[in-house]
Amino acid sequence: MNLLLSLTLLGSLAFARGCSPPGPGATNIARNGEASQVSDYQYYVMGYAKNAIDGLKDTEYHKGFCSHADVAKDPWWKVKLDKTYKISNIVLTNRGDCCMERLIGAEVRVGNSPDNNNPVCGRVTDVSSLTLPFCCNGMVGQYVSVVIPGRSEYLHLCEVEVYGEWVNEETKENKVCW
Repeated sequence: MNLLLSLTLLGSLAFARGCSPPGPGATNIARNGEASQVSDYQYYVMGYAKNAIDGLKDTEYHKGFCSHADVAKDPWWKVKLDKTYKISNIVLTNRGDCCMERLIGAEVRVGNSPDNNNPVCGRVTDVSSLTLPFCCNGMVGQYVSVVIPGRSEYLHLCEVEVYGEWVNEETKENKVCW
């Protein structure tokens, strides 16, 4: 009975916050975007920004599926979406073969400013799981960025998923992308 009550309360909390995990068939709108980052870490495997939106969630950097920026002060990674969206969920997949703690303190931002100075959807406070979900509750923007403010660090992401509804700027209608 306690398990059922806990699940019911958890479900109610998700509903009350207006956020639920993307369902089966949901479209990851980041896949059609254009990714960039502060720099490309140059090792024998290149950590290009586009690797984080390739749809592959392999968490071993050396297999070539993750983005990886060289060490920088306030490093950033971003995706410019093909249109303006009302963002419901963002899911980051962290590197799993080492260095997961580097992502602690990273901010996930959503907005229309290309300079990464957008409102914060959430912060990475725990890296005990490689999958880091964020509920953005309908934040509107064409840019989604991950920034580690206040320190010099490497920034690596193995996948960034973005889910939401297209905002038709002419009619202000929302079009569901599922």
